[in-house]
Amino acid sequence: MPNHKIKKYLLLALGTTSLGLGILGIFVPLLPTTPFLLLAAACFMRSSEQLYRWLIEHRYLGSYIRNYHEHKAITRRALAAALLTLWAAMGYVIIWVAQHVLLRLALLAVAVAVTVHLLRLNKASS
Repeated sequence: MPNHKIKKYLLLALGTTSLGLGILGIFVPLLPTTPFLLLAAACFMRSSEQLYRWLIEHRYLGSYIRNYHEHKAITRRALAAALLTLWAAMGYVIIWVAQHVLLRLALLAVAVAVTVHLLRLNKASS
């Protein structure tokens, strides 16, 4: 099987998994929706024009992607879920998993940078 076919199938699998997690994130408070839907859109953009178009034009899911792409916006609920998930995961890794001080500092810097990026986004209505 040629490499481009393998890449297409891997992107479709990752996009489908991300889409599922994004949909689940709508109902599970600690699971972020927007990052998974953005990842799904990016994967579908490179693997299936039909799935990409379906996702961005979807009545409910498309708004998450359009808000981010067109307005650099995120809903307050998505922002809260993303920040809570980010800091819970990073806090756990920094305190309990990472052994080296430099790794802990690097992870802390990433968490702060992502937080600043998210807080600078416009707030979209739900």
